[in-house]
Amino acid sequence: LKQVFNKDKTFRPKRKFEPGTQRFELHKRAQASLNSGVDLKAAVQLPRGEDQNDWVAVHVVDFFNRINLIYGTICEFCTERTCPVMSGGPKYEYRWQDDMKYKKPTALPAPQYMNLLMDWIEVQINNEDIFPTSVGKCKEEP
Repeated sequence: LKQVFNKDKTFRPKRKFEPGTQRFELHKRAQASLNSGVDLKAAVQLPRGEDQNDWVAVHVVDFFNRINLIYGTICEFCTERTCPVMSGGPKYEYRWQDDMKYKKPTALPAPQYMNLLMDWIEVQINNEDIFPTSVGKCKEEP
């Protein structure tokens, strides 16, 4: 278990919301509704008077944190030797392309693909233009 929480591995610490902020309060409300046994449709419904972009941002970050935690528990079992291809079963193979190092879709071992994916998502979440930390500052879609 110690390896799962090694910062040099694929596990990343949770992204947190600052206590006292609007997003922290939205996060608490989302957690309470998800843990109360309420149906999912009601749990993710936008609370009255809240900004939709802020509500979505809270859920995106929570989802990232949960996926990161789940992946952290299995990454020691999925190595380049045991998982040489990132796939979704025998019919689907995922390839990485980022327009920087991988200009064309490239087959990669699952752990390498996941590391690149989690890094990419983290960059997106930390991008103030996409996920601003100030309440009500999310960019509107054109």
